[in-house]
Amino acid sequence: MPRSLGLTLLSALFPGLGLAMGGRARLGAIVMTLSAGLLGLGVWVGLTRRNEVLAAAVVPSRLLAISVGLGVLALAWIAVIVCSHRLLRPATTGAGGRLVGAAFVGLLCFAIAAPVAIGVENVLAQRDLVQNVFASQEESHSATRPVHVNTQDPWAGKPRLNLLLLGGDDGKGRDGTRTDTVIVASIDTHTGDTALISMPRQLTFMPFPTDSPLHEFYPNGFGKEGLPVNGRGEWMLNAMYRNVPAAHSDILGRSDNPGADVVKQSVGEATGLKIDYYLQVNLQGFDEIVDALGGITVNVNERVAMGGNSELNIPPGQWIEPGPKQHLDGFHALWFARGRYGADDDQRQIRQRCTIKAIVDAADPGTLVTKYQAIATAGKRLLRTDIPQELLPALVQLGLKVKAATVSNVQFDVSKLRLKYLHPDYIGMREAVAKALATKPATTPTPGKLAKPGKSATPGKATLSPTENLQDACAYHPTGDQAPN
Repeated sequence: MPRSLGLTLLSALFPGLGLAMGGRARLGAIVMTLSAGLLGLGVWVGLTRRNEVLAAAVVPSRLLAISVGLGVLALAWIAVIVCSHRLLRPATTGAGGRLVGAAFVGLLCFAIAAPVAIGVENVLAQRDLVQNVFASQEESHSATRPVHVNTQDPWAGKPRLNLLLLGGDDGKGRDGTRTDTVIVASIDTHTGDTALISMPRQLTFMPFPTDSPLHEFYPNGFGKEGLPVNGRGEWMLNAMYRNVPAAHSDILGRSDNPGADVVKQSVGEATGLKIDYYLQVNLQGFDEIVDALGGITVNVNERVAMGGNSELNIPPGQWIEPGPKQHLDGFHALWFARGRYGADDDQRQIRQRCTIKAIVDAADPGTLVTKYQAIATAGKRLLRTDIPQELLPALVQLGLKVKAATVSNVQFDVSKLRLKYLHPDYIGMREAVAKALATKPATTPTPGKLAKPGKSATPGKATLSPTENLQDACAYHPTGDQAPN
């Protein structure tokens, strides 16, 4: 009996061997040849076609085929083990021996079925995520994304891909959505080097392109003269997502997310970049994504408030204290990115960029494999985008470059760009962005079209602080206790 169990184990490790030793030499040889061929093919694909495998992970039809294929292979493997054991067990084995053999075979089958079942669940979770978040070009509608997608070579003649990252706050008890987080990720399609451009949420008179229907209504930008400081909230950048579509429904054309199209057009005009696509995260559920990743690790250089209201002089109940390499769960990571009490927008923007970097760092292969179902479930509920499914394989390839490349921060010289005034210098902003990215502005704006005459800084005088590598910006260099006295 022990000998037959040992041979059954060998037949599980080397499918077909048990069939050959049990008298089915030809069938055993066929099974061994097929299993060796599949193993060799898998090793070859893993070593030489890794990018193609990753690209297949974002195509729903291929994901379905992979899940079916895994199930078929597992059933075939289990069938070979059962048949091998039946051929190898002694004919004189009693009821007790048969029971032991059946239990042993059942254990082997479970050892195969369990990981395969987890793999199939992960594949199907990925398919569900892709289908729920990324619609096809024909099934979705956007007024601002590229009309045609060259799936064979989407970056041909396109040196940079510009993505708009939006953090929406459409949680319970809020009247509509405000995009307090607005960041442009400009990616070099050849190297993967990425520049992050944070837009202060309090910017007013955000411009629109001259060929946009919205330029007719806001020729000098989205703003209103004569308002007190505390009355400008509905005319700031973070209010455009909600207020512009409410005032001018469908003016840009058919869209699944009119607010995102409005912000894309305006941010593109302000920065001089053509914004290709957006990716929006509901910040009220941001903690779910971080928890699904197992948390993130950041350097905390200053005390970060958890709650509080500066305007009403209500202090926060808790603080995130300074310290290197702090591992934050989703709840604390959200406050780290958004804590406002006692901090200005510049400090918050730095923390938000460092949070993005920490999430990229946390998304390592081991984490993705072991926690992918939770990640996919959170992402399905919290993400919106106009990126079409057809572009996903190319984006996966580009994402691999980004993870291995440099992520930098485009720093504006606030004093020279006057970004915090009622009429920011958008001409200077465009020139600064162009200089940072070593590109020419997409168009040459007319000063009167971007800001009220006499309010804008003189073109050419707005300058840019050196572009900062996020590896350095997010390093540990404490600035002391930042809590207000």
